[in-house]
Order: sequence, then C-alpha cells, then structure tokens
Amino acid sequence: MINKTKLALGIATATLTMAGALVSPQAVAGSKSQHHSEVAGMSNKVDALEAQLQAMQAEISRLRAETSRPRSSAEADKVQELDQWMTSVKSAPVAVVEKDHLFSARGGWMHLNDNRGSTSGLGGSGLGEDVLTSGTDKDAFYYGGAIDFNMNNNLFGLMDHTSFLMELGIEYSELGDRKDSGLDNVITTAALGQTVNLQQSVTVNMLRINASPKIKFMHGSKFRPWLIPVGLDMNIISPPSDAVTVLNTGMQFGAGAEYEFLKGIVIGADGRYHHTFDDVDGVDTDGFTLGGSLGFKF
Repeated sequence: MINKTKLALGIATATLTMAGALVSPQAVAGSKSQHHSEVAGMSNKVDALEAQLQAMQAEISRLRAETSRPRSSAEADKVQELDQWMTSVKSAPVAVVEKDHLFSARGGWMHLNDNRGSTSGLGGSGLGEDVLTSGTDKDAFYYGGAIDFNMNNNLFGLMDHTSFLMELGIEYSELGDRKDSGLDNVITTAALGQTVNLQQSVTVNMLRINASPKIKFMHGSKFRPWLIPVGLDMNIISPPSDAVTVLNTGMQFGAGAEYEFLKGIVIGADGRYHHTFDDVDGVDTDGFTLGGSLGFKF
C-alpha cells in the first residue's frame, strides 16, 4: 500500500515537473515580450519630452537673442521718449481744477435821477404826470444775486492774468411801501372832496435783470478789481406807467473789487450806473447803485 502511494506521488511529481518545463519557456517568452513593449513605450515618451525641451530651449535662446539685439536709432529714441514720458507723468503733481465761477448775493442803496411818480398835477391828482404811480423820493434799497461765468483767464489772448466773464444778475428794489397812488387821488377828487381813500395803496418797486460782460484783473490774486464796460438791463416796474407799460430796456456800466478772505468765499463792493434811452412812458428808471456782495466760488 505504501509502495503504491509512493508510486502515485512520484508519477504526479514527474507530471508537474514536465508541465512546468513545458509552460516555463512560454511564460518567460511572454514576460520578456511585455517588458520590451513597456520599455519601448517609455522610450517614446522620453523622446517626445526631449523634443519639447529642445524646442523650449530654442525659443528661450531666440528671445534672449532678440533682447540682446542692438536696437536701431529710431527704436532707441522712441524707447527713451516713452521712458521720459512715464517719468514725467509719475513725477507730475495731481492736477487740481480751479474754481473760477462765482455765485454772489448782493444788496445796497439805489438812487434814481427822477421821482418814479408824482401827484402834483391838476388838483394834486397827478393828471398830466403819473396817474397810476405815486409820489415817492428818489432813494431805495435793493437786493438780489448774480452768477459770474468765467470764460478765460487771458482776455482771449490779449492780456495775461485778466479774466473775461459773463455776469447774469437779478435785483429787486423798493422805493416806497403803501403809498397813495395818483389814481386814488383822482377818485377822491371826483367824489366831491371825500377824504377817505377809495383806492388801495401801492408798493412802488422795480425788478432789474442784467446780462453783462465783465473784465476781472489780477487772476491768481486774492484781491481782484473788475469793470463792466457796458451791459444789458431789463427793467420791470410796478405800478405800471400811465400807458400801462411795465418793461423797458437799457444798459449799465460798473466797476468794483472783490477779496477772497477764505478759500472759495469772496466779499466785494461795486458801483453801477443804469441808463435807458427812453423812459417807460413817463417813468424814468435812470440812476446808480452802490452795494456789497458775498460770493462763493464753484
């Protein structure tokens, strides 16, 4: 029994040995073939990487050669000009926009050449003179505002440090409050000497609108004198004239000075003469004004 078992084991061992001998060359051959394939693939990858590296090295060498290539005179001048421009821009101070326009509130005293109205006509009625207006004196107060729009600071190239501006202004003036009108005297006289007022009292006033060129000297200084060679006036009167006219036009001449006592805040004084070529159907608006102002630059 033992001998049979040994015999069986020997046969099995021999069989396995022969099978291994037959299989081993094929396995070894397959393993070697796979190894050679992998080596060939890695070699191709390495070759591709080496080619890419050589291309990069060639590009770097070209760029270095381009950088070190001596430039032409025109290119060198342009590069130098650009460098100078960049240096000047970096070193230049930040530009500050100067405030040259001015808004001002102003007021003062007005004096007319003639009275606005009178009741000294026929029987004190004002007939033949100013029926609708009332007898007032020649003095009044005024207040208003103006805007100076700066056009240039060299008088159109004719004079340095001299500004040219356009002034747009409006002024209200009052010559008398609650005055008896000439019309009231006419009605009272017609009422058989009745002494009570039959017509409402009036406020004698005027609105003046102007548009004037202004020349201002000493640009850049805190103190600046100025003048208006000639400007346009529009006068609106109340009460109206006997012809019920309320508007006439004229011109003004002026001079003054201003001082910037705080940054952007200006005080000033001025005198102006106002002239019309014709009265407002019997109402004269000629006269002069003297006043002061407080302005703010913008």
